[in-house]
Amino acid sequence: MINPSTKSMKEFVIKDQKDTRSGFGAGLLELGKTHPNVVGLCADLTGSLKMNAFQDEFPDRFFQVGIAEANMIGIAAGLTIGNKIPFTGTFANFSTGRVYDQIRQSVAYSNKNVKICASHCGLTLGEDGATHQILEDIGLMKMLPNMTVISPCDYNETKAATIAIADHDGPVYLRFGRPKVPNFTDPDKKFVIGKADVLTEGTDVTIIATGHLVWKAIEAGQILEEKGISAEIINMHTIKPLDEEAVLQSVNKTGCVVTAEEHMRNGGLGDSIAQLLGQKRPTPIEMVAVDDVFGESGKGEELLTKYNINTPNIVEAVEKVIPRKN
Repeated sequence: MINPSTKSMKEFVIKDQKDTRSGFGAGLLELGKTHPNVVGLCADLTGSLKMNAFQDEFPDRFFQVGIAEANMIGIAAGLTIGNKIPFTGTFANFSTGRVYDQIRQSVAYSNKNVKICASHCGLTLGEDGATHQILEDIGLMKMLPNMTVISPCDYNETKAATIAIADHDGPVYLRFGRPKVPNFTDPDKKFVIGKADVLTEGTDVTIIATGHLVWKAIEAGQILEEKGISAEIINMHTIKPLDEEAVLQSVNKTGCVVTAEEHMRNGGLGDSIAQLLGQKRPTPIEMVAVDDVFGESGKGEELLTKYNINTPNIVEAVEKVIPRKN
């Protein structure tokens, strides 16, 4: 039975291109109008995080803490005691690596209702280079008990995810990016935490992607279709909790998996999928991810190509994994 929400490969077209951080800004502004307990905190990067509109509209609910990320996390945790819903904003590297102790102790361990919102993730922030290109943040955050980890794929989904996490009780890590990327999801689609989005149905291989790599997976699926290979593509926007049912249902049909992410191979989405399959349904798997190295300065698309996480790499991984099926 065909899922009515899926599309054929030819139905995926680029409506426009927008940066996912702007989706966060738009979602936060909308929340400000509907959720009076939502407050914003930023570590001196209000413009980069697109929190300006919220700050202008609700100046008494916005706190500019300066370049003091650890303090920002502590303030956010404290605000939850007064039933506020704090959304913190800075670059992904500073949102996680720089403040991991504060997140672990004051947010995750205490199960505080803090929403840690992180822009400029992965390689595609580009010229800022390796010191800003955190590639291990998903691993850091998904290993924390009580933490939900979300990585939306485009502007519309980031906006919807931002709105959805306000109603989720507990800590959330929301990861998004700097570059303009294809905006292709339905703007009216409700975001359901922990429920994967099966974009296309296929029979030969399951491609599970997250974040900016979802569109790359669609491009790969279109190329594979021309080669006579039927790919089932899943947008795994929530990495924790993982939608195990969607993964197992798909691989029971296709018999092999490729994962794709703008993150380190260690600790990322692929790791989560491999662990699930190892426990419940041993399946051939290939992972398209950065292979245990730091990034460097360069243009986003060029870096994706150099570090082997672009569209052709997904196609190559599919062609490598299919012959390994039983």
